[in-house]
Amino acid sequence: MGGREEEFEPSALGTKEHWDAAYEQELQNFKESGNAGEIWFGEESMTRLIRWMEKQKIPLDSSVLDVGTGNGALLVELAKSGYTKLTGVDYSPSAIQLSKCIMEKEGLSHIRLQVEDILNPSDELSGFQICIDKGTFDAISLNPDNAAEKMKQYVKALHRILRPNGFFLITSCNWTREELLREFGEGFCLLEELPTPVFCFGGRTGKSVTALVFQQKI
Repeated sequence: MGGREEEFEPSALGTKEHWDAAYEQELQNFKESGNAGEIWFGEESMTRLIRWMEKQKIPLDSSVLDVGTGNGALLVELAKSGYTKLTGVDYSPSAIQLSKCIMEKEGLSHIRLQVEDILNPSDELSGFQICIDKGTFDAISLNPDNAAEKMKQYVKALHRILRPNGFFLITSCNWTREELLREFGEGFCLLEELPTPVFCFGGRTGKSVTALVFQQKI
């Protein structure tokens, strides 16, 4: 690693306590008003990933893992697109409880949801054809307790969870294409960079979000 992770100030966004409190509040909001809560990176981020899967003709019965599923919004959209073997994990019990309530409301009881720390995954989390991360790696990189080591743990865990030749789709607002290539370059090859909105400021153009597709090497 080139030390970029040291540029990030530790943040509450990198702690389990923050997300437990946030999803406890979202759970209460859902029970009171039926509001499912925030969609990370917006609806277009989900559309972007699903379009790639459809374009690649990923079979609808492929096993898909949503890492850090939160309220499960991505799983709902995947199910509506016809995907049937869906699993969502989150280390916040409140997030899993919220996503279960939403799945029940949507009539999607076949979606598997479980509390898991992705840095120390259980043995049953394995053999996935596709793993999707929208913001989880970002949060890990903000952890006040040795973020650099936790990022390495994440990459190791990903190798265990994915089957050989499996795909890893990551959306990030903290990391550029080059930085993600450095973090995941060992054991993964970059297949594609997905188009994300471009902004222009002071005569310079850039991206606030990066979306990449990796494939695990055999």
